[in-house]
Amino acid sequence: MRDPRINKLADLLVNYSVKLQKDEKLLIENTGIQQELVSAIVEKAYEAGGHPFVELKDQKVMRSLLKGANETQLKAWEQYEANVMNDMDAYIAVRSGDNINELADVPSEKNKLYGQTVMNVHRQIRVPNTKWCVLRYPNESMAQLAEMSTEAFEDFYFNVCTLDYAKMNDAMDALVKKMQETDEVKIKGPGTDLKFSIKDIPVIKCAGELNIPDGEVYTAPVRNSVNGTLTYNTPSPYQGFTYENVSLTFEDGKIIHAQANDTERIQHVFDTDEGARYIGEFAIGINPYIQHPMKDILFDEKIDGSFHFTPGQAYDNAYNGNDSSIHWDMVNIQREDYGGGEMYFDGELVRKDGRFVIPELTPLNPDQLKA
Repeated sequence: MRDPRINKLADLLVNYSVKLQKDEKLLIENTGIQQELVSAIVEKAYEAGGHPFVELKDQKVMRSLLKGANETQLKAWEQYEANVMNDMDAYIAVRSGDNINELADVPSEKNKLYGQTVMNVHRQIRVPNTKWCVLRYPNESMAQLAEMSTEAFEDFYFNVCTLDYAKMNDAMDALVKKMQETDEVKIKGPGTDLKFSIKDIPVIKCAGELNIPDGEVYTAPVRNSVNGTLTYNTPSPYQGFTYENVSLTFEDGKIIHAQANDTERIQHVFDTDEGARYIGEFAIGINPYIQHPMKDILFDEKIDGSFHFTPGQAYDNAYNGNDSSIHWDMVNIQREDYGGGEMYFDGELVRKDGRFVIPELTPLNPDQLKA
């Protein structure tokens, strides 16, 4: 018998996240086969009167494809994916896998080409033109990354993914308003003294409609306004390698110095294109159930008391003029157990040690969101 929590999650994805309507086409893309959830999503899609389609992928197969691929094939691959995506009204990605480092030995030039071709389908077609949601699915590998037993991790996962997102959605309105009224943001903490403007950049709340798990409010800095130093205090997997102790120094928006556990490798990432050295997103994470990094960005970027500051492509709905084939969400946690820190909007302290301190924003603190 299927775990009833899977049916609940499938119902959330189909009817809340993408709001599938009668006769709409839904692409379910599953990386790492998760038969029970995919089947449950298919059933919920049929119940909604929709037309589900399923595409199954595997990271080991992807590794083989990328290692041998050339530009001609990747452009054809891009066109194939574009033809499918253009025909869809909605998209749900279920991502899983046994090894987050499966693509670690794919040459950087192959990853770069993949980002500039196939991933364009997501940036240019899926994101602006479909109702979409992306989620990770629990397995033994994820439990290991979270340093939890498989059963305990599954309990954690379903708490995170099926919390009261409608309540979170309402509570986010005050933060959206506050950020819309803000010009200068200052962030201070261990190894971090950063300032930038978010004036006139749209502010977007995320409460279970685009990602599961969810819990962030994002915008982007004015492209040339970022100055200072930011030290990230969580591990950050990217293109099959996990970066740690990343410190970036900015001058007039541009990353002029980068340091990490593999400084030469991170420099290659930032040399991908001009936009890779500028920031495309600033977001504040507030999911009360996600407390610690687990090397999975769909979880880590929503960590309670965190923010992420993202080199690369800006989102179309919070566009600051920055374009790049990369979009790398890197996370800093400001809770006291991670060294603390302060966030100021136009000189006003709005969050200290990961907790909102002004009355209109305290409903976003974990004791309120869990209640």
